Amino acid sequence: MNKNFDDANEHPQAVTPGQQSAASTSGRSWIALTWAVVAAFGTYFCMYAFRKPFTVATYDVELVGQWDFKTVAVSAQVIGYTLSKFIGIGLLAELAPSKRCGFIVLLILIAEFALIGFASVPQPYNIAFLFLNGLPLGMVFGLVLGFLEGRTKTEVLAAALCTSFILADGATKTVGKYLLSLNVDQFWMPAATGGLFLLPLLIFVAMLGRISPPSRQDQNARSIRSTITSSERRHFLRSFAGGLIPLMMLFLLVTILRSVRSDFAPEIWSSLGTTTTPDLFTRSEFWVGIIVTLFNGAAVLIVDNQRAFRFALCLCGIGAIVVVMATLGQQSGQVAAYPFMILLGVGLYLPYVAIHTTVFERMIAITREKSNLVFVMYVADAIGYLGYVAVMLSRNSFQSNGDFMSWFRPLCYGVGSISLICLILAWRYFNAHKRASASANEQREKIDPTPIQSVV
Repeated sequence: MNKNFDDANEHPQAVTPGQQSAASTSGRSWIALTWAVVAAFGTYFCMYAFRKPFTVATYDVELVGQWDFKTVAVSAQVIGYTLSKFIGIGLLAELAPSKRCGFIVLLILIAEFALIGFASVPQPYNIAFLFLNGLPLGMVFGLVLGFLEGRTKTEVLAAALCTSFILADGATKTVGKYLLSLNVDQFWMPAATGGLFLLPLLIFVAMLGRISPPSRQDQNARSIRSTITSSERRHFLRSFAGGLIPLMMLFLLVTILRSVRSDFAPEIWSSLGTTTTPDLFTRSEFWVGIIVTLFNGAAVLIVDNQRAFRFALCLCGIGAIVVVMATLGQQSGQVAAYPFMILLGVGLYLPYVAIHTTVFERMIAITREKSNLVFVMYVADAIGYLGYVAVMLSRNSFQSNGDFMSWFRPLCYGVGSISLICLILAWRYFNAHKRASASANEQREKIDPTPIQSVV
């Protein structure tokens, strides 16, 4: 046996109280991080069971004119979801942290009762209950995100939260598809799926309530996040409009395409010549979730806020390029259906998750303006889903029957190309803003040469 190893065992090195304290603190921080990841991931994963499973059914119900029942049903839910985002801009920005958990539970119960109404009321009048289902669910993300923002580990926490909706999108559809295979009525299937996830959701929400607030170190690194008034919200938007507008436009485009891919996945798979099975949705989204989480979570390793912000914008650009290249490959026959759906998912979720986890989080940290991530994200979400509503309501004008890809493919090209233009505009604005800030600091130093220690 190695002599040094024996010596080390016989004469162990003394451990100072300071070293014991540091090790203990490190251990507690990892436990706290894991707890927060599980709580956030689990809560939002379960929420999707109340939102997405209804989309795996075909609903062969005739409506007046050329309107397709499923398109109208999806639109109704998205309209409620969009309205919820607009309500959340003000409500969640001012909501006290102590009220978040109770509010989540209330919103989920309202959504489940709406699904029961969707099953109980005759068609097509039951579509109104999907509007009522979407209305509360749109605020759940912001309530969960409020527990995670403004921390040195926010990217890890937010990436886990975003991974939950990538994986849950497929997993909850798999559960819905499985219930349909058991001959559960297609109108009762959404409520049944939600009922299966209700108890786990309550457990995860209880875990959320035990997450500690950001530490002093977190506040120094990322700025203090507090509730903000309507005048403070308007001031923030006006101050950075030149950079926020192209970023919001990017998010609008990505949200539209990502939502179409999600809500009409069965139609896309069918148009690609693939028969959907219950596990297909989970398998494809699993790889998307892994890839996107690894790339976006890596931003936590970048301490400097400026560099992390630029890294996130680069991820957005890579995603836009992947969307265009994957679509070209599919159209030319070089990329098969399964890898196309995975590549398209990666290309869409890279910018979608980067904006959720890093872009706005680091922007607030750089500027040190009084704001919070939930507010900025909900402005972006409201705009994004409003655009999706417009696309859904106009879809029948472009295509009533036929190959879904003939309508979907040009949308992919347009989103990828315009997104790149938006990123270039945002990059130029924030570079100019950085130079202007540096010039202003130099002028202040000439007036008062006393060095000021940066907290970023």
